[in-house]
Amino acid sequence: MILAEKIVCLRKKKGWSQEELAEKLDISRQSVSKWELGASIPDLDKIIKLSELFEVTTDYLLKDDAEDIFGDLPESFGETDSFYAHPEELSARKPSVRRVSFEEGETFMALTEKMSSRIAGAVSLFILSPIPLILLGGAAEYRHSPLTEDMAGGFGVALLLILVAIGVAVWILNGTQLSDYEYLETAAIHTDSRLIEIAEEKRRAFEPTYRVMITIGVFLCIIGVIPLLMAAGFTEDEFILVCCVGILLFLISAGVHLFVRFGMIQESYDKLLQRGDYTEEKKALGRKTSFFPKVYWCLVTAIYLGISFYFSNWHISWIIWPVAGVLFAALYSIVQAIMSKSK
Repeated sequence: MILAEKIVCLRKKKGWSQEELAEKLDISRQSVSKWELGASIPDLDKIIKLSELFEVTTDYLLKDDAEDIFGDLPESFGETDSFYAHPEELSARKPSVRRVSFEEGETFMALTEKMSSRIAGAVSLFILSPIPLILLGGAAEYRHSPLTEDMAGGFGVALLLILVAIGVAVWILNGTQLSDYEYLETAAIHTDSRLIEIAEEKRRAFEPTYRVMITIGVFLCIIGVIPLLMAAGFTEDEFILVCCVGILLFLISAGVHLFVRFGMIQESYDKLLQRGDYTEEKKALGRKTSFFPKVYWCLVTAIYLGISFYFSNWHISWIIWPVAGVLFAALYSIVQAIMSKSK
């Protein structure tokens, strides 16, 4: 057994993840990954630290012919581990592991940065789409427009569908360009060492911008409700309240645009570095719960369309989407917790 295999076995015997071992050694998780893959060898001081953490001698770690101290490991031992020294063993025990070349990773990061603003724009259109319907309906109802309520509703729904159609078209045309890289979200990967360094460097450089933009996005979503609250307290004109709802949606769309755009870029680095929501453990859990988002959003869409068409209340039924978004996060967390415990 060589050093790379020993590190894998000793870490698993302790019940530590790669991130936990990296924290104990004060290094990056990628360094541990490269050790376990056999792509690099720990420095002498790290060898000593490993021997202390694993409670073995340095001779055992360094000598390939050292006595095996593991005995019979559980049958499931290798199921959750992605990094082995021998490619044949890796292929046999973890067939989903993919190697990501430097060029492939560079293309993915550049393409994500390019597509992020377009996809974020599509999401913003979905949020903005009810505004014409709300304003036209409010103007007709409170006599601020020559249009009848039926005419306002008809024009409003038409504009809503046009904006949604544009958003869907933009989403499909640009999202499909990233479909070739979907495996980064689910499969175990072995990333080129040069790519790891570049991705880590870009992530660190981008992190301050990411924090600022997410903060601005949260700020916009919070202050969006202020005009509505002030109008409710200082005026009795219902049409002004309707306009404030439009302002609220506009500010939310701006905030969500920042979340999606800069979140996609940040996630592109996390996917290549297998950190955050894209560690080996979370990918395995994600594969088990991948059914939930598809079923959930199909049901939400069916409920939204059913209620909207049956009651003809498009100016109100849009509230289903933000409520569904909040519920999704809570329910998905519950599903993941249940699946994690069952595992």
